[in-house]
Amino acid sequence: MARIRLMAASLGTAIAAAGAMALTAGGASAAPGDPAPVTAHVWVTTPDGTDKLTPMAPVAFGGTPPTAPTIVVDPTLTYQTMQGFGAAITDSSATVLYRLSPAARAATMRSLFDPVTGDGLDYLRQPIGASDFVATADYTYDDLPAGQTDYAQKHFSIAHDQTQILPLLRQAEAINPHLQIIASPWSPPAWMKTNGSLIGGRLIDDPRIYRSYALYLLKFVQAYRANGVTVNAITVQNEPQNRTPSGYPGTDMPSAQEEKVISDLGPMLRAAGLGTQIFAYDHNWTEHPNDVAATPPDETADINAYPQNVLNSPAAKYVAGVAYHCYFGDPSAMTTLHNQFPDKAIYFTECSGSQSADPANTRRHRDAERRVLHARPPGPLRGAGGGAHRQHLVRHHRVERAGHGRGLPQPGRQHGAGRAQRERQPEHVRRAGGRPGLQLHAARRGAGHLHLARHRPRIVCAAPGQPAGLDRDGEPARPRRPVLHR
Repeated sequence: MARIRLMAASLGTAIAAAGAMALTAGGASAAPGDPAPVTAHVWVTTPDGTDKLTPMAPVAFGGTPPTAPTIVVDPTLTYQTMQGFGAAITDSSATVLYRLSPAARAATMRSLFDPVTGDGLDYLRQPIGASDFVATADYTYDDLPAGQTDYAQKHFSIAHDQTQILPLLRQAEAINPHLQIIASPWSPPAWMKTNGSLIGGRLIDDPRIYRSYALYLLKFVQAYRANGVTVNAITVQNEPQNRTPSGYPGTDMPSAQEEKVISDLGPMLRAAGLGTQIFAYDHNWTEHPNDVAATPPDETADINAYPQNVLNSPAAKYVAGVAYHCYFGDPSAMTTLHNQFPDKAIYFTECSGSQSADPANTRRHRDAERRVLHARPPGPLRGAGGGAHRQHLVRHHRVERAGHGRGLPQPGRQHGAGRAQRERQPEHVRRAGGRPGLQLHAARRGAGHLHLARHRPRIVCAAPGQPAGLDRDGEPARPRRPVLHR
């Protein structure tokens, strides 16, 4: 089994040495008269779990060309500040956690959220209603029989979440008081939509609908707050250009409709005295060709310009930033947006990848990674050589039910990331990587040195310019440049 190796050294001398030397596993000795070689501590994690941050013998900086990618960390050059790292407690995740005994569930939650003894997860992305990870039937908080309406949201109720999801969120916040939550809806209530369904369709073009949907989102924030859970940020639609979701809730929401919802929601949040921020878009770096092909005539102006359209509208005064997903396009889109709107935050709210000990069965049994990242402006969103900009974030493991992309996390597997071994002293920052196309994302630990070891780290490398197509799961296979992440 091939091993994946991370190395950390005293940065004061290691960075200087790295400019002229390569890091070698052979521990090449220094030439006569040269300074003593700088050594680096090594931890190894293997995909099969045999090694988990296992200490190895130190290695030395030497002159022998390396056979593996070289990672150079420059502590003097920083980019964006990380707001947090996390995953999601979806309906399916909550169901699995409640299948555990109370003692096992409590231990699992501590291992995920405790900032001292556990992973210290501190940012969650919570669905508003059903997502594509549900153990029940699809739902919203204002479901009505066909033909009925509820513009005043008199039937609004979060009763569905009170049994499992909210208790888990309260427990997570109790374990980690630094926890923040961003919430995203996969669909408005069906009675608000043109097709009367949670799957597909768009909002009915009616001012009463826009205002009622904004009120629905406000009531969600207020109801969660009344139940002891603070929602720090919200988007008004997950993946608004995914017009043909495959059997799970989704909505076609053109930027003009998003602007109308935000224009109603922003004043409502302020009038209610809530500090919840609004983020626009919540979709890919670039619109996927399948979505482009399905673009209605009245949405062509949104092709690869959706967030810009929102931020150039009157609704922009209520928008704190933009949220992105990784499923198509190039991360440099975030740099472009930052340069256009430097006062708006950039959040990286979702990215899924696959790995399996049983590759032949990966379609039905796969580990999906849910990631949340915030990059505060100002400060450039940079990828070496304009390359990938994915961060090491936590995994949310699940298994799909046969026949469609819905399901529960896989019983008997770890749900959430392994031990992150990171500290918050004094903040999360992204350090510059010195190899073209290769980046390192880490947390600053203390004066003079950086701890790079991560549980289950991996290096993902693919040739730049690799043709985009579909992976074995039927999802877009995006070009990837070398990236180090957890």
